[in-house]
Amino acid sequence: MDILNEMKLEFLSVSQNESFARVVVASFAAQLDPTLEELADIKTAVSEAVTNSIIHGYEDTIGTIRISSKLYKNKIEITIEDYGKGIADIEKARQPLWTSKPELDRSGMGFTIMESFMDSLEISSFPGKGTAIRMTKNFEDKSSKR
Repeated sequence: MDILNEMKLEFLSVSQNESFARVVVASFAAQLDPTLEELADIKTAVSEAVTNSIIHGYEDTIGTIRISSKLYKNKIEITIEDYGKGIADIEKARQPLWTSKPELDRSGMGFTIMESFMDSLEISSFPGKGTAIRMTKNFEDKSSKR
């Protein structure tokens, strides 16, 4: 499948950048003319992934978060990476309501939310090296409606 466009973004893991990240990715995705619902899904998933990197990946330190995104004919692929502490047990972390930060009133629904709003979610993580989350969202094919 041919890539129509690609972007890369890097920023510090400070909470103020979560809204920045979601707007940038949504603006990039807008090139494919998604529905408002599809855009809202992308924004929500990006917010969850970036927030996870800030709160869990870097904890009380500042690090770098990198987002790369590729546009295809009817699909966006988004990868969000951090170089923080990583996830020791990915399957446990994917369980609804499980959180490593209960003292922060975390809901433990980050991965569940990402999975429900995107069409695919892949997590790769290595303790001490960081985490990469790759998500895709398929868009309604508008060419058949013309």
